[in-house]
Amino acid sequence: MNIRLDDRAGHEDDLVELAVEVFSMFADATRLRIILALRDGELPVNDLARLVGKSPSAVSQHLAKLRLARMVTTRQDGTRVFYRLASDHIRQLVTDAIYQAEHALDGAPRLHHHTVDEA
Repeated sequence: MNIRLDDRAGHEDDLVELAVEVFSMFADATRLRIILALRDGELPVNDLARLVGKSPSAVSQHLAKLRLARMVTTRQDGTRVFYRLASDHIRQLVTDAIYQAEHALDGAPRLHHHTVDEA
């Protein structure tokens, strides 16, 4: 099957647009904090709100956006809804962004030291 260069460029353009949407979700500090809070497992809205220092209604609005972007998923247990990251890719993207921020600040990110110490 031959793929024309135009077809490949069009597909790449679509992927670039989707990637921009992913990064736009990370452009909000509250959403980034929510993702960081979910790195180690699922949590209900009230726990997330306490961890990120925002009201439950504000966190719910951010979670709705993250769900639409397919970055978080839910599990219901009775009347409680638990949120978790949809994939390890989301966790890795945020971890890499934090590493980059630490590099920019002091050149020796503590997260890298933590990873090296565990090895």
